[in-house]
Amino acid sequence: MASDELASKLTRRLNIEDGTEDAVAVDKGHENGDEEKSTTANADSELGAKLLRRGELNEGVGEAQQPSSKVFNPYTEFKEFSRRQIKDMEKMFKQYDAGKDGFIDLMELKLMMEKLEAPQTHLGLKNMIKEVDEDLDNKLSFREFLLIFRKAAAGELAEDSGLHALARLSEIDVSTEGVKGAKTFFEAKVQAINDANRFEAEIRQEQEEKKKQLEEKKQRKAAFKELQSAFK
Repeated sequence: MASDELASKLTRRLNIEDGTEDAVAVDKGHENGDEEKSTTANADSELGAKLLRRGELNEGVGEAQQPSSKVFNPYTEFKEFSRRQIKDMEKMFKQYDAGKDGFIDLMELKLMMEKLEAPQTHLGLKNMIKEVDEDLDNKLSFREFLLIFRKAAAGELAEDSGLHALARLSEIDVSTEGVKGAKTFFEAKVQAINDANRFEAEIRQEQEEKKKQLEEKKQRKAAFKELQSAFK
């Protein structure tokens, strides 16, 4: 019954907007007499708008609005590390992300620290996450995982902390890079150019390595075919 009444109201409203039906004036004597009716009318109006919007989307009129999302790029946000260092950190992160959900939770961190032979108490593990848990979801994203090594390179971790042990016992050496702070505008410009050149050089090196691997694979395949034809 409620849906039929609402449909009737929507039809009448469309007719009024098209000029095929006259609007009925509201009795001013009851204008301030019933707030409940006003609230109900507002709710009906809001619901009607939602139904109309849904109908338009179903008929292909208009576009659904998608929530905006900022894409995280570790190579641009963590410029103090080389591409190879970041790839090593990503490999380590994925190794201990047992659930493959893009996060390291408390139990996965517990296993990681045990594998590194630096086991932590339950409270110690929670404190490790808390120190870099920017979104307060009680687990580590890859970005928060990289923050551990940024803090380690900058000397911001207490030597007796679990995060310091994690960074120290991992096979990823960040001590030679550090966090470079530019003192002047010109120094910052030079540093940016050097970072860009290093970034391009690392990409070229990766491309050369892939090219070499493809060439070796091609040669092995040709040698196998030659050997195979010899037995025919």
